Amino acid sequence: MNKLKTIKAGDLNIAYAEFGANNGTPVFLMHGFPYDIYAYKDVAPILSSRGCRVIIPYLRGYGKTTFINPHKLRSGEQAALGYDLLCLMDALHIKKAILAGYDWGGRAACVVAALWPERCIGLISGNSYNIQDIKKSIIPALPSAEQKLWYQYYFHSERGRSGLNQNRHELILLLWKTWSPTWKFTQDIYDLSSTSFDNIDFVDVVIHSYKHRFGLSSGDPQYSKIEEKLSKLPTINVPTITFDGQDDGVRSPSPESFDQSRFTGFRKHQILPGVGHNIPQETPNVFAKAILELSNFN
Repeated sequence: MNKLKTIKAGDLNIAYAEFGANNGTPVFLMHGFPYDIYAYKDVAPILSSRGCRVIIPYLRGYGKTTFINPHKLRSGEQAALGYDLLCLMDALHIKKAILAGYDWGGRAACVVAALWPERCIGLISGNSYNIQDIKKSIIPALPSAEQKLWYQYYFHSERGRSGLNQNRHELILLLWKTWSPTWKFTQDIYDLSSTSFDNIDFVDVVIHSYKHRFGLSSGDPQYSKIEEKLSKLPTINVPTITFDGQDDGVRSPSPESFDQSRFTGFRKHQILPGVGHNIPQETPNVFAKAILELSNFN
């Protein structure tokens, strides 16, 4: 990765890598949990070679990104993730960009695309519409789906917080292996990302995220108006390409993935054979190609 830059954006000092010329089409690549900017190490060079300005930030709680206020709630709620992305765009004086991500990063991109569509050229989202329906979070899924969410329920308890704190790398490696069973990553690949999870705020942000989405923790009042808008599950009307990995070990493709009701503009959904949850790192060429396709809408 290029040498990291840091910029004050909203509540954070956001660390990010940047590739390409300043006058290129802006693209934000947003990583998920439990991953980091190295998910895009092979995507970024493809895009920059095609004239894009590529920005890859560490999310709150990851890498070198830090909170400005030591007393600020270490929130991992979806409104905070979207707010961080919007603030980063403002700090970099980027009025409009392609927003691409998966997992937490895809959620941040979906939030901005839905609530501030004028800032979004196009959207790439893993697992389709990725805004959480917190009001319905108490409704159980089929047992086969619930089993895959064990880590979320684990994080609801103090035992889970302690487990994440004490055994974070063992836990993350387990998630990488089970979520992407066909991805043959090496220890060296994991080591590129591993220090990102040693951020002092990582555990607090992760635990809050997985409790808040089930209504078990209050959000930061600063983001309450954004959360209120998200509770209405706003539609996305920007040009969109969504993906599911056929071998995704945490969110298997389902008929809901093809549901067009949350998308009111151009939208294409693809199932990727032989791919798990970490789509950009497992299949960078496909991910980059989708972004370049959306750049034509600029």
